Amino acid sequence: MTEQQIPFNMDLQEAIDTRRTFAIISHPDAGKTTLTEKLLLYGNAIHLAGSVRARRNQRSATSDWMAMEQERGISITSTVLQFPYQGHMVNLLDTPGHQDFSEDTYRTLMAADSAVMILDAAKGVEAQTRKLFEVCRQRGIPMFTFINKLDRPSLDPLALLDEVETVLGMQPVPMNWPVGDGDRFRGVYDRRTKQVHLYDRTVRNQTISPETITTLDDGRIRQSLNETQIDDFYTNVALLDEMGMDFELDAFLRGEQTPVYFGSALTNFGVQLFLDDFVQFAPGPGAYPSDNGRIDPIHNEFSGFVFKIQANMNPKHRDSVAFLRICSGRFERNMVVNHARLGKSIRLPIPYKFFADEREVVEEAYAGDIIGLPGNRNFNIGDTISAGKAFNFAPIPRFAAEHFARLINLDIGKQKQFQKGIHQLETEGAMQVLYEVDAQRRDPILAVVGVLQFDVVKARLETEYGVAVRMEMLPHQLCRFVEGDEQEIEKLPWRYSGMMQTKDSDGRLVGLFNSEHEFNYYREKYPKIVYKALV
Repeated sequence: MTEQQIPFNMDLQEAIDTRRTFAIISHPDAGKTTLTEKLLLYGNAIHLAGSVRARRNQRSATSDWMAMEQERGISITSTVLQFPYQGHMVNLLDTPGHQDFSEDTYRTLMAADSAVMILDAAKGVEAQTRKLFEVCRQRGIPMFTFINKLDRPSLDPLALLDEVETVLGMQPVPMNWPVGDGDRFRGVYDRRTKQVHLYDRTVRNQTISPETITTLDDGRIRQSLNETQIDDFYTNVALLDEMGMDFELDAFLRGEQTPVYFGSALTNFGVQLFLDDFVQFAPGPGAYPSDNGRIDPIHNEFSGFVFKIQANMNPKHRDSVAFLRICSGRFERNMVVNHARLGKSIRLPIPYKFFADEREVVEEAYAGDIIGLPGNRNFNIGDTISAGKAFNFAPIPRFAAEHFARLINLDIGKQKQFQKGIHQLETEGAMQVLYEVDAQRRDPILAVVGVLQFDVVKARLETEYGVAVRMEMLPHQLCRFVEGDEQEIEKLPWRYSGMMQTKDSDGRLVGLFNSEHEFNYYREKYPKIVYKALV
């Protein structure tokens, strides 16, 4: 059913209007996971905020549930966190910042209605931020900007605004303004309410910071800043008003403006002001394109797509979970739905809502929500399910692998666990598994986008499946499906060149090439052969 055919349902509309589903994106170390943790704190979803690099007597960040994440202090996989706030149901998608895990981030962005872009106040717009921003722009996702780490030495706030506009091509609209910076960062001035919010630090920054709300003429502002900071603060506040840098909701929703918030996720300064504005201004669920037209969220019939699969999230539940973005209607437990790819009906008896690795059986959910479907042998990333006539949402893009390694099982007695681990990890979409044709040993060859994925696979096989493995790096730089006449394909010098002839898990022929130059050479020499990217 297309947008023009949607029947009106007030109860459904009200429920969907309260949903806010967003992803947090940033360059590594900009403070993404820390801000996630503090949003949970101010959303009353947790009572004590954790640390990305937790000390022995501190708790780890909620969103970094994987052992390797806690050990290295980085986010490896995206995480779903749902919590209520001010009459809204917030679905927060914490994404990996490192470029080696960007494919997971890109898939997660397909499930978001808006995004929060975090910038390090000392570094501005960094490389990975630009890449993720372009993905959001292509999808038409409205962007909030949170300029973080004002409690440390930082660039001039006006220069940061100029960089956002110059590099990203959006008009930045400062919603607040920092009171001081570095070790003299005291709070923020809310430009809409004309109020100054001064904060006090708490022990280890784990609890909500005490706040004093006052006015611009309060003497405490001058007492806490040096003369240069005082002059800069009052001059800039007046300048912003003179420049008419005002927030326009429609321009924001069109992607022309980004509301900018200054603060410090570490110290909690400015976090609640941002969260309050977010639930007010962020868009609710939007329509999704499909091969049956655009599917509106108010569509009475339930539909959704799988954007992520994750195995072994919780030691208590040694299963895989398919994460489903609900795109339309209302979901109910035990629903019978159409699985478009399989062409059959399936029952969904035990759906979950998630808070990192914690799960709770959900009886109902609405467009905009993220639910988990355990035991996902029926699901692949990109699958569409619907209560009505079967159709398919637009496909989720995949990225061509650039790094390859042979994976060797060091304990042949655990071959069953090894095979199970390889299958489940491949299903997650973090890697593609290939097997060399006519090889004496059937050791899998892993194809990944980023080299850190090899470390993740090795660590997870050892910790989650109890299998010791070794990686042997291969020299190849790209791979392609090889199709065409079999006799022509046999002419390729598989045994005498640097190429490698492999097959994927579905038995499709895949060629590995040492370089782009080598690939182009054989493509020109054997024009009857068709080469397709592994996406």
